Amino acid sequence: MAHVDLSEVVRQRIRGLRQARGWSLDSLAARCHISPSTLSRIETGHRRIDLDQLVALARELGTTIDHLVEPVDDADVIIRPLQHQEPGLTTWVLSRDAAQHGGRLVAKMRITPDRRTGPGHLAVHPGWEWFTVLSGTVVLHLGGRQMTVDAGEAAEFSTMIPHSIGALDGPVEILTMFDQDGERAHTESSGHAPDTD
Repeated sequence: MAHVDLSEVVRQRIRGLRQARGWSLDSLAARCHISPSTLSRIETGHRRIDLDQLVALARELGTTIDHLVEPVDDADVIIRPLQHQEPGLTTWVLSRDAAQHGGRLVAKMRITPDRRTGPGHLAVHPGWEWFTVLSGTVVLHLGGRQMTVDAGEAAEFSTMIPHSIGALDGPVEILTMFDQDGERAHTESSGHAPDTD
């Protein structure tokens, strides 16, 4: 893992947030009651940031000190998903805590025709689900309807509608996203990891 200079990251965050708001050095400096030359030296690394300056900068930039000084390393970026299996379904969870990502959980799933789907195997739970088909053809049972979703297509639906997702004529791979209610339902149904419906 490459060493990351946290002070450089903080400077980049301050500069990036300032530029994203369309503010000049003069504008942000005036808001924080520091001179433009001091702010320029802070952003370029020619001056250390005092705590009172950091507090003022975080407040005016609409963030927190914690977010400005949050460390960066590979563990914050790379997700090495574990594989969870049950008959006809393999799941790889591709996101961390759903609460930190707008309440959404992302997973890749490989479904085979061995998976039991259709009437008698429909799930209902609060929430919402979206998926896109990476390969193969999905059979989506939604209420009384049966639809096929081909590679490159996507589906989105309320999980209050009785539903199941299966594979037609061979394995299928999907990338799916569901909300926290869906995550809870999937976790409780499998006992170890989110599975799809």
